[in-house]
Amino acid sequence: MAFAVTSSPAAISGSSFSRSSASSDLKIPQIGSFRLADRHATVNLSQKRCAVKPVNAEPKRNDSMLSHAATTSAPEVSEKVEVEDFEQLAKELNNASPLEIMDKALEKFGNDIAIAFSGAEDVALIEYAKLTGRPFRVFSLDTGRLNPETYRFFDEVEKHYGIRIEYMFPDAVEVQALVRSKGLFSFYEDGHQECCRVRKVRPLRRALKGLRAWITGQRKDQSPGTRAEVPVVQVDPVFEGLDGGDGSLLKWNPVANVDGKDIWNFLRAMNVPVNSLHAQGFVSIGCEPCTRPVLPGQHEREGRWWWEDAKAKECGLHKGNLKEDGAAQVNGNGATTESDIFNSQSLVTLSRTGIENLAKLESRKESWIVVLYAPWCPFCQAMEASYVELAEKLAGSGVKVAKFRADGEQKEYSKNELQLGSFPTILFFPKHSAKPIKYASEKRDVDSLMAFVNALR
Repeated sequence: MAFAVTSSPAAISGSSFSRSSASSDLKIPQIGSFRLADRHATVNLSQKRCAVKPVNAEPKRNDSMLSHAATTSAPEVSEKVEVEDFEQLAKELNNASPLEIMDKALEKFGNDIAIAFSGAEDVALIEYAKLTGRPFRVFSLDTGRLNPETYRFFDEVEKHYGIRIEYMFPDAVEVQALVRSKGLFSFYEDGHQECCRVRKVRPLRRALKGLRAWITGQRKDQSPGTRAEVPVVQVDPVFEGLDGGDGSLLKWNPVANVDGKDIWNFLRAMNVPVNSLHAQGFVSIGCEPCTRPVLPGQHEREGRWWWEDAKAKECGLHKGNLKEDGAAQVNGNGATTESDIFNSQSLVTLSRTGIENLAKLESRKESWIVVLYAPWCPFCQAMEASYVELAEKLAGSGVKVAKFRADGEQKEYSKNELQLGSFPTILFFPKHSAKPIKYASEKRDVDSLMAFVNALR
């Protein structure tokens, strides 16, 4: 992700940001090195408070490294702190347009807020910010592992909007230690979290420590079951802002209620530049080794960290918005209590005993195709329509279509006995063969699944 000011270029060195203005030569030092005299608010949301403490005005100085806001004398600030309920504000803005939400965010926080830009379709945030007519800043995290197309896109965006993106980089010593000890591609073996923590999460934490609010491109439809509750504004539950402590940072999500297709309609209508990777089938775009195009029937997040379980497909930047397997979501057997999926009269629901008996048979009266799934998995949810259609097409054909819920206490068995790697896993049990055949392709549209069945039955 990076930070930018619409009125001028911005340059950074390490974690320091500097800016010049069209109307002033005054420059700003590292983010977090000054306090605005007129910002004071306390935020109350879900028992968290965002307190921006009032700062007593200082005499005007000649120090050229201080911002205009910091050097202009101001009247004495009273001890009374204004209180704003951002939970209520989120409700009021829930049906507002992204443009209205963006305008409200920039109006409230001015230079203390910045847009987080990943180099994907979240360029829509920059377009909305431009349309408000207010100054805005943009920042991005340069992990050192991005696609060449993404770097070229950053340059195109800067030229199109006349801005300078403020890039945050990982700590060189930390990256060096990680690579020397574990190699360049350790995330394929032990998960992406460690690499993301070094290259993304820690640089983001440094960036946000200089802000009072940030703007993200999170949408509810990006990850069904995990981001479905994302509000348009919230107290950030994970990161700290300029004043430090819980509740010191606000997080704005102007497109939380917008469908992905509507984002793309907006980008086309406004002739906004887009990352060329989108034309190659990429939807969710991250680092080059961990991103690939999605196929028909796949959820957009399935192009990220595809070798891992669906629940791990977050890098940590939005961890606070993800649903955890807490007591409210998990029953006594360790399985989630969310609504079931693949509901159709054409589908057979297999119990543990049922799948064990099916696997033991050396000769079956009929062939079976079975999906091993978890209802919370967004990738299982994404193929639900295709699989139900497959069941309806195969009804009475001599091939049974079934489902087996393989999460919770069934997961270990499924891994050891049913070739479960990640959700969903699809198995075909041939009529005259004991061993099931695993569907290797990630194309989960009904035509691809039907071709798999026809090739084996």
